[in-house]
Amino acid sequence: MENNRIYTTSFASVYPLYIKKAERKQRTKEEVDKIIFWLTGYDTTSLNQQLEDAVDFKQFFAEAPQMNPKTDLIKGVVCGIRVEEIEQPLMQQIRYLDKLIDELAKGKKMDKILRN
Repeated sequence: MENNRIYTTSFASVYPLYIKKAERKQRTKEEVDKIIFWLTGYDTTSLNQQLEDAVDFKQFFAEAPQMNPKTDLIKGVVCGIRVEEIEQPLMQQIRYLDKLIDELAKGKKMDKILRN
């Protein structure tokens, strides 16, 4: 795996930024959490434990209970790169989360974000 700084960044340090991004657009922490739960299979208790343990992104995704099987429906561009074309699995998972949070901040309905 390539050595990328985001892999060793604490998820707990980025999580508040996801919430701030959503709240600036009149969305909620609960919606951010719902996206994380949908994508990773975490629940409130297990997410809070990951935040308390200050795990990095690598560990956060490695310990995810169940990545959603609908992730292949997540398409689009994050940071100028198409998420569906990212070859490194961990980077793709990180960018999936970024893409879903972007969609939330852009006002998309939760049903669309969660690929229902």
